[in-house]
Amino acid sequence: MQLETVINKTLRYLNNRLDALSTNVTSGGVDSMENYKYIIGQINAYEATKQEISNLLEDKEQKNETERSEE
Repeated sequence: MQLETVINKTLRYLNNRLDALSTNVTSGGVDSMENYKYIIGQINAYEATKQEISNLLEDKEQKNETERSEE
């Protein structure tokens, strides 16, 4: 499996989970403050993971552009 495929599938999973968790919170599906805090923690973790993947991809693209311009 190609790295690009893995990254795309991972991002798709993260987006689907974020949508489901956000819907759960906004539709009143949270029954306690403890559960609310847990879900918000998950949302923060997924968002941080997406941001880290984005940063890594950006660094890779910049590195590739620098290598191409030096050739």
